Amino acid sequence: MSTHPTPTLILLNLPPSILCGINLLTFTTTPTFLGIKSFPTGFHFLFTSPSASLSLRDGFWFQIPPTPPASSPPPAVFRKWSPETECLAPCPQPEGEAFVHAKGGWKEVYEKHLTPYRQSGAASSDANDAAAATKQQDDKEGAWEGITSHVSASILTRFTKSDDEWTISSASSGVQDRDEIPGLSREEVRDVIGEEKELGMLGIDLKRTWREGAVGRERTEGARDRSWLLQDLSERYQGTEEDGDEVMIKSGGGREERWGDVIMGQMEICFLMVLTLANYSCLEEWKRILALVLTCEKSVRDRWQFFARFLRLLKRQLERTDDVEGGLFDMSDDGGAFLKVLLKGFKRTLGQIAESKGEEDGIEDVKDEFEEVEKWVKDQYRWELGDEFVRSGMLELEDGEMVMMETKELEGEDESGEYAPVIVDL
Repeated sequence: MSTHPTPTLILLNLPPSILCGINLLTFTTTPTFLGIKSFPTGFHFLFTSPSASLSLRDGFWFQIPPTPPASSPPPAVFRKWSPETECLAPCPQPEGEAFVHAKGGWKEVYEKHLTPYRQSGAASSDANDAAAATKQQDDKEGAWEGITSHVSASILTRFTKSDDEWTISSASSGVQDRDEIPGLSREEVRDVIGEEKELGMLGIDLKRTWREGAVGRERTEGARDRSWLLQDLSERYQGTEEDGDEVMIKSGGGREERWGDVIMGQMEICFLMVLTLANYSCLEEWKRILALVLTCEKSVRDRWQFFARFLRLLKRQLERTDDVEGGLFDMSDDGGAFLKVLLKGFKRTLGQIAESKGEEDGIEDVKDEFEEVEKWVKDQYRWELGDEFVRSGMLELEDGEMVMMETKELEGEDESGEYAPVIVDL
């Protein structure tokens, strides 16, 4: 065999017994492990950590293009372990080919030292096994594709701020999420905690969700209904604007995409960086996207196709939250309060819209997707997203006395009472 028969990832000089992850599967390496074979078409993410007990992880995205012509060999991606930085660095093609040749050639490496994509997580006594898994996050059929369907080369380039190396680590951060230490300049902070790679966030500012120059009632409405900011972000990053949710061609890449795909892609990447790297800044961006989309009203009426797709993606992501070590997405009543409040508010919005619009407008599709999310959080976390609660009534005490009782505990979630929004005309 002069070349490899399937798309392949070769990892040069990777030490044994380090933590390695590919998409939704994690494992520890063995001395015979040299990489992974039989990659499907699409985008993939690999990360490493010197030890399973260390929280700092480094990873990179790469793309396996569509099946090449029969005359062209399948793609091979080469990365080389750097002892100085304890992470994988780019490796020139000739060096990678020489490494394979030194190991006995492609046939030897392919058959004895590469583990297939979607390998079993069980350890085996077979000497040819490339890796023994220690923690399994099963990449079931379609699972990875289902939560990366909006990832694109242009989004990765913008997010990682690099045209050719889509790298990211646990410490990478967006500007708005960086720690500010009183009394220290940015340079001094960098000297203390090290250099952090800057990530390309969308720049969602939930404190200003109205157009520049808006005053009075317009600003108040913009704070309550964040549709303007959602529209602005989509136009800013996607450029071409079309009516409705029609497919449009992105200038410069020729890639077909729909309105809001850039927001969906950012949401997917951020979620996966939390899932694999426990990246705090990506968690904050994920929350900002949820807080933006689930507080829109006008856009739901105009862009119902986007919201149906968004809710479908959200459910897929929620189904993976338990994969995070230590339960990073704490969905208890306290830890998940931010999401519970957003979902309750969005359900009220859908109810109000449904009263004024017919099924032909597509709102029923959004409601159907929301009901799937609602059913899931109810089954998993026993969340009740409706407003059907007794807030006041007569309570009979042990001695038979009747007392009028009233609770205000849910006013914050329902935006009622002292939490109710107030429109002020200036």
